[in-house]
Amino acid sequence: MTGTERAKDESWLNCEITGSEFQDTRLRKRFGMLLEQLWKGMGQTIPLACQDWANTKAAYRFMNNDRVSEQDILSGHFRTTSKRSSTTDGPILVLQDTTTFSYEREHPELIGYAGSAITSAQRRGRTKPSPHCGILMHASLAVTTEGLPLGLAAIKFWSRKQFKDTARRRSKVNFTRIPIEQKESFRWIENLRQSTTRLGEPDRCVHIGDRESDIYELFCAASELGTHFLVRTCSNRLAGDGEHTVADEMSEVRVKGLHRIEFRDAKGHPHQACLELRYRRLTVWPPVAKQLRG
Repeated sequence: MTGTERAKDESWLNCEITGSEFQDTRLRKRFGMLLEQLWKGMGQTIPLACQDWANTKAAYRFMNNDRVSEQDILSGHFRTTSKRSSTTDGPILVLQDTTTFSYEREHPELIGYAGSAITSAQRRGRTKPSPHCGILMHASLAVTTEGLPLGLAAIKFWSRKQFKDTARRRSKVNFTRIPIEQKESFRWIENLRQSTTRLGEPDRCVHIGDRESDIYELFCAASELGTHFLVRTCSNRLAGDGEHTVADEMSEVRVKGLHRIEFRDAKGHPHQACLELRYRRLTVWPPVAKQLRG
């Protein structure tokens, strides 16, 4: 690495931690040292990146410190993401999605469970799905319409401490009766609120999510904040006068445009797909259970 490249890296690291908010200045200093070591040893284990036992021990102490949270670590990065977004023009796309980090541990209950893993033996019909040790991360990444990453705007980590008889419990509970704040899917709304507040320009933000983000409360939260969203629908909701669904309403709309997409199948063979584009303004009704509750 040349002197110029090293100076650029140090400048970037300093910008990322300048706005960090730790309970102790010593924690912030240790975080800066650890971040630099991990940056230089990208892809290596912590002992190799830290190079000696003293730094390795300090790194593990920092990570095991109850006074350090992921919000403390990322607070500086959140600030620089906001600064970078303020220097750009046009819409800011805020991409939400969930990632699973899987681990193999002798005592997985100390970490928690991320889900149910289907083993190769289970695919052959010999065993049941096994609990998957790990943690989950739901992140909101801000990018420009040209695809330039600006940084994270919100993040949430969690694990499912108990993963026993989940399917049986779900069959006995009417999840439509449970408040959204008590559901795991509330993370979509939390991230939307946090990222909108941090970026500071609600009208420029477009929050984008997959089918799991098709949540009526998310639509309401976006409306309250004056921001925008784009989701892949999962539920065919009531729309218009309340007597028809979204699919019924859209079936009456003529095709407004075509968009061709090139892709490859599992064997790598190229293909093309032609998407028909239809759009119209609709009034979307809340789910029936929520109408009755309101």
